[in-house]
Amino acid sequence: MTTILYAGLLLGILGLIFGLVLTFASKKFHVEVDERVEQVKNCLGGANCGACGYAGCDAFAQAVVEGKAPVNGCAPAGEKGIKEISRIMGMEAPDTEKMVARVLCQGESGVAKDRYIYDGYQSCAIAAGLAGGPKDCRFACIGLGDCQDKCKFGAISMKNGIAAVDAAKCTACGACVTACPRNVLKLMPLSQSVIVRCRNSDTARMARAVCMDACIGCGRCKKECQYDAIVVENGYARIDPDKCTRCGACAQVCPCHCITID
Repeated sequence: MTTILYAGLLLGILGLIFGLVLTFASKKFHVEVDERVEQVKNCLGGANCGACGYAGCDAFAQAVVEGKAPVNGCAPAGEKGIKEISRIMGMEAPDTEKMVARVLCQGESGVAKDRYIYDGYQSCAIAAGLAGGPKDCRFACIGLGDCQDKCKFGAISMKNGIAAVDAAKCTACGACVTACPRNVLKLMPLSQSVIVRCRNSDTARMARAVCMDACIGCGRCKKECQYDAIVVENGYARIDPDKCTRCGACAQVCPCHCITID
């Protein structure tokens, strides 16, 4: 009985000693945490997508509070989130236009010609390295869904052999842009609704030989535009969003229907 009492007393003393040591250590090595870090984190997209350039939402929130990252550095936070982060940081919210990923290709199945039938592993990156890819056009969307797999917001789907972006769900994180081996996707302002959906820089004859909707660089859109918003370089048309009035005249005269209005 005495042995049991001694053992219990010893354990109690050891517990008291360890408790005092831990209490001292917690006070000695305590690090003050700015409550704004958690507040900023709650405004973010929460996907840890890395589009901000930091390891995750925690790291970005800490960087914002420390003044190392801009308040609008998280695209998935959206306009509402950016305004709230700005309020937390005690500053005016910067003017930020919503960005969205656009697919610069119309080479759907039956529109872009196939080089061969691909039945391997469903990866655009892998297919692109096999004899130039399954589509004859070297600028076309391969359509096997690497961008869809990378999108954490469900904004991308594959329709008839090419990617399609739901602008309402897109947060402009840029993961799809990075994943595409053909650089078919590009982040653009949502207001930039008149888009040339082709980047084929080959000659007109070669472009049309591989895709029925390819831009042939004919210049009709450039001639039709009254605002000098279109140039034709490297075989295909490009639109200057700062000059474009979204009138749609260029889309109406394009013989290949490669200019669309969203």
